[in-house]
Amino acid sequence: MKQAHPAFQVIYEDNHLLIVNKANGVLVQGDSTGDTTLLDYGKEYIKEKYQKPGNVFLQAAHRLDRPVSGLVVLGRTSKGIARMGELFKKRKIQKVYWAVVKRRPREKQAKLEHWLSKNNEKNRVSAYDFPQEGAQRAELRYKVLGKLNDHYLL
Repeated sequence: MKQAHPAFQVIYEDNHLLIVNKANGVLVQGDSTGDTTLLDYGKEYIKEKYQKPGNVFLQAAHRLDRPVSGLVVLGRTSKGIARMGELFKKRKIQKVYWAVVKRRPREKQAKLEHWLSKNNEKNRVSAYDFPQEGAQRAELRYKVLGKLNDHYLL
């Protein structure tokens, strides 16, 4: 049986990786709020489970926004985080998001393409329909999977 924790549930664990199902409302990495992060909770989990003295190494291979729940890959070693980072960079890992929305999109399925630019001072990301200097291209494919009452699953 998997270990339960209020911030996450362990899905997979070995010497190099810790993959967890992050609860919504939990920040993956620290920000100006100073709130306890998934990494903090993960380090606490490893420290207690393995009775590790001192500091625990743990880094996120990717992030999910605070309001989002889902799987997060954490590296327990520098080798583990480097290998996972390479897989994410080369897009060898496919990310699948499920969303429940109030309004049905015009198209039953489509590809959205935007360019994302982060303002570090305000800790905000803006999306643009056309390439912008310093912005990263983001691509999202969606499909309407079903409807329940007045909500749609994408």
